[in-house]
Amino acid sequence: MDNGDRTKQKFVTAMTELMGAKPLDKITVKEIVEKSGMTRQTFYRCFLDKYDLVNWHFERLAKKSFLQMGVSMTLREGLEKKFWFIKNEQTFFAAAFQSEDYNSLVAYDYECILQFYKNIIEKKTKKPLDEDICFLLEMYCRGSIYMTARWARRNMDLAPEKMADLLIQALPQPLEELLSELQPDLQDE
Repeated sequence: MDNGDRTKQKFVTAMTELMGAKPLDKITVKEIVEKSGMTRQTFYRCFLDKYDLVNWHFERLAKKSFLQMGVSMTLREGLEKKFWFIKNEQTFFAAAFQSEDYNSLVAYDYECILQFYKNIIEKKTKKPLDEDICFLLEMYCRGSIYMTARWARRNMDLAPEKMADLLIQALPQPLEELLSELQPDLQDE
């Protein structure tokens, strides 16, 4: 981890501690800065706002889990890894998924996975998504994010493996045909 990431991680740690006591939407940048021992100027050099901090932390999760689907892991492996990462940082993600802000984790996660799946399908089919597939993908991604957020807010009552299984079972058939057989891309090795 480079110095910039270490600095950002200090803010994540401070935010996590604060999230244990109150909702994300009620936490101020002033509180994050005080808890981290860093300056406000440093915070704003790293992040646009507190939601950007949350999304940066989630992006780290994405790079280690579901963005590796079809690269170094299968769909199931990527989803399981995502859910384990969220579960291991339960305080942070339970609070982050509570926010309804326009820049919230729910909105960010939706855009992230929607674009990821679009890219995979377009690469596989070698053409842009048609209207029907686009509709199904948007609906699936919204439902997937809603259920992920609900799981995080409800004390993560299902095992990460079960969550991955359920999200795979929920794939509409046309999407399942395009995504379920994602395998690591061994051509690059």
